Amino acid sequence: MAEFSDSGLPPVQRVVTGHNADGRAIFKSDDVAPTRMVPSGDASFLLLWTTETVPADNNDETDGRERDAGLTLNQGSVIRIVDMLPGKQSPMHRTNSIDYGIVMSGEIELELDDGRKTLVREGGIIVQRGTNHLWRNVTDKPCRIAFILIEAPAYLHNGEPLREMKPEDVD
Repeated sequence: MAEFSDSGLPPVQRVVTGHNADGRAIFKSDDVAPTRMVPSGDASFLLLWTTETVPADNNDETDGRERDAGLTLNQGSVIRIVDMLPGKQSPMHRTNSIDYGIVMSGEIELELDDGRKTLVREGGIIVQRGTNHLWRNVTDKPCRIAFILIEAPAYLHNGEPLREMKPEDVD
């Protein structure tokens, strides 16, 4: 078993399948890795997989974890685990993607740019559609979320695209 994540939560198992020379299904990898603290100190992340394109290419033998990816991947997709630490929050941000967030443990507050908030509990699913938002952990326990981010065009407001504001670009 790998060491615990920086958040104190257990490491994450990742199982990747593929094909052998006869075209039969195989396990390409089965590994366990911890999440690691991001520079802002509000969460720990673990990149699980990326695809270079959407739709994905199942003939691409690149280990998706090894592909260089920021928060999102231009023209591709990303899945990562985010452990939001107790009492911490992300910056307000918007990405040109559709994001599916699955709360695996704990709970997280989602705040929109107009100040409205909702609490998403364990087992809850967030569909984030290119809106300006922040995440806040108002509890005393880490919250683990699996995020699947798929590249999307910017949302058009009155025919003009809303500007992407990734957390690393926000003060």
